[in-house]
This record gives sequence, structure tokens and C-alpha cells, in this order.
Amino acid sequence: MNSVIRIVDGRDERTLAALLDRSAKRDLAFERRVARIVSDVRRRGDAAVLSYAKRFDKLTEAVEVTRTEMERGAAAVESDVRRAIAAAARNIRHVARRQVPRGWTTRPVAGVTVAQRVTPLERVGCYVPGGRYPLPSSLLMTAIPASVAGVPEIIVVCPKPDPVVMAAALEAGATRLLRIGGAHAIAALAYGTATIARVDKIVGPGNAYVAAAKALVAADCAIDFFAGPSEILVIAAKGRPAWIAADLLAQAEHDEDARAIFMTPSARLAGAVAEEIARQMPIHGPARAAIAANGAIIVTRTLDEAIALSERMAPEHVVCDSAAVAARLTRAGTVFVGPDSAQASGDYITGSNHVLPTSGAARGRGGLTAADFVRVTTIQTLSRAGLKAVAPHAIALAQAEGLRGHAASIRIRGVH
Repeated sequence: MNSVIRIVDGRDERTLAALLDRSAKRDLAFERRVARIVSDVRRRGDAAVLSYAKRFDKLTEAVEVTRTEMERGAAAVESDVRRAIAAAARNIRHVARRQVPRGWTTRPVAGVTVAQRVTPLERVGCYVPGGRYPLPSSLLMTAIPASVAGVPEIIVVCPKPDPVVMAAALEAGATRLLRIGGAHAIAALAYGTATIARVDKIVGPGNAYVAAAKALVAADCAIDFFAGPSEILVIAAKGRPAWIAADLLAQAEHDEDARAIFMTPSARLAGAVAEEIARQMPIHGPARAAIAANGAIIVTRTLDEAIALSERMAPEHVVCDSAAVAARLTRAGTVFVGPDSAQASGDYITGSNHVLPTSGAARGRGGLTAADFVRVTTIQTLSRAGLKAVAPHAIALAQAEGLRGHAASIRIRGVH
């Protein structure tokens, strides 16, 4: 059986660099087009949003989906899908509750109190893609953690909110559901219009227009992170070739630019997985293009070498075959451990969030959590005795930095 995926020697640094060291490519002409859309929405508000929605989203209905429409749409969804949405929502809530930071109070010095106060954002925007297929799971993954964190207003934007998305919006507790997408939706959320209130933060994955618009508005409106094409890395020295191949193909079907990579010290397993990929490969669709362009099987000399390469890549998803390996994988959006931990389960039902960093962003952060929807503020209280206790050190540091006004503001209180 002919292989449809490259098998790469782990010592081939040139090929490894092309596969692993992928940063977002900038297209300045494209960025200027997106900037014009964002600027137009800032200037003309609803009129611009409606114009772009008709042009790009093919909008023929009202921008806002009413509660009655959502309920009618949800009622048309098959019962097994509604039950699945409810089950996923329960699990997402369960995990999100553990993620909310807690308030606390401590006294580092007698007379000095430092407290942490946690408050939810007032309003957030959740972007739900509306491409080839509806993505109710993305709505659940963004809106539910916001709800758990206590955000009172959750605005969901989706260019094509079909009945399944409407059912998810009801289950997640979305405040509003709008039939808009792309850069114009991001601009409307970031800057507000007469009918769309400005949000405190925008979260959720999207296409190139969405990613570019989020980058543009980030100076004015908080965002989660820039989510690019999906990635999966499987690390295994043994295992079932058919299962490994299926995991790689599952993630590759997201997008033609998706990366699907298998690393193993076993040349025999590498060959068997390549054969399985050829056998399971769909005749048409993005998976075929993604595997051909960005898929690879890397044969390393040792498992340690595979782990080091994974840390270098900092992928969105990693699948490995033991807890010992997982403990060493510190740069990954999420890690799945063991043969039965199918990565696709995490996309839907485990409760862990599937909005994850890509293109090496896992070097600096993990996936979306309920903690992304709160403000953490410190509250400091010093008694006179407390200020007297810390004043000499504060004054010494201020003088060392040449900030005489800082020192004077403490001295003037007569406690030094």
C-alpha cells in the first residue's frame, strides 16, 4: 500500500524545522483589507455591520436571533444531539468551576494586609465559526466558562447559527445570539454599535479574517489568544497503528492547513501507521490535503528525543502512551494519556476546553478557562504600625532607583 504521509528521519533538521517551527505568516495586503473593515465598523457602526453581513455572511434574516427562534430551532434538533449537548455542558461546567480563581487575604507583615478580590467581567463576546459544519461545541466551550465565572452578559456571534447552535446557545446561557461573523463581527464586539454593546473581552476560534481582526483590536479590547490551524502530535513507542492513524486523520479534517504529526522511535510502528493512514484516508476533504502538506511521521532515535521535539513544537494537542511521558510535556495546549484517551473526546465531552493555543503559543499559556473571564485585583491596607515596619525598606529601594518622590511620599507620614 502506497504511503500518503511523509516518513522523516528525526535527524533531518531542515525538514524538522519546516514541520515544527511554524509561526504565523503575515500577509500585509490581507491585514490592510481587514483593517479597512474594522475601521469602517468603528466609523459607521450598524450600517457597516449590516452591509458586510449581507456581503460576506449572506445574511437575509434579522441580525439577532430571538429567544423564540432559538427555542423553535432547539426543538427541531434530534433528541440524541440535545442530550449530547446537555452532557457536554454538564462536564464543561464541572471543570470550569474548579478553574475560577478564589479570593484570599494574607498578612506578610504585622499591620500589612493584602487581599485578592475576584470579580467577573461585565460583558464578553464569544465567536462561533460558521463554516462547512455547525460548531455547537465551540459555543459551549466559550460561553459556559464565562457563565460559570459569573459574567452577566454573554454575546455570541455566528455567521450561520443553525438549530444545533441555537440549542447550544440556550444550554450555555447566552444572553444574545447574532447572525454575524468575520472581521465585522469582531469589530462590532470590540468597539460597539448602536445595537451591539461593547464587550470587555472576545474569545473563540475563527478563520483568517477573525484572527487578523482580533490582532487589530487587541490594543482596545482584551482577547483570549490567536488561534490558528489545528495541530495534533502523537508520541508513542508502541500502540495500535489503526488508532494512531485515526487520531491523526480526525484532527486533519478540521482544515487543509492543520498539522498532524506522529513521532516514534520504532521504524516498524512508523511504517504500520503510514499504511493505516493510506487505508483510512478519505477520498475527498481537507484531511487529504492537510496530511499531504503538513502531515509527517518522524522516526526518532529515542523516546527522549521525541519528547524534546514536542517541547520545541509546543503543539495544541499531544497524545502520548504513558503518564511518565505526559509529566515531561510542559509545552502543550492539552495532553491525552493512554490508548483509550481519544483526542476527539476532548473536542466535545470531557469537560476540558477545546479552545487551545496553536502555532507554538503553548510555550506561554494553556487553553481557555473560566479564569479568563474574571479580573483579579489586589487590595492593600497598611496600619500606621504596618507602614512603620516596612518604611525603611521601601525608602531604601526608592532611593536606589533614584525615585526621590516615592521616598518622600513615605517620609511625609512621619513613620521613618
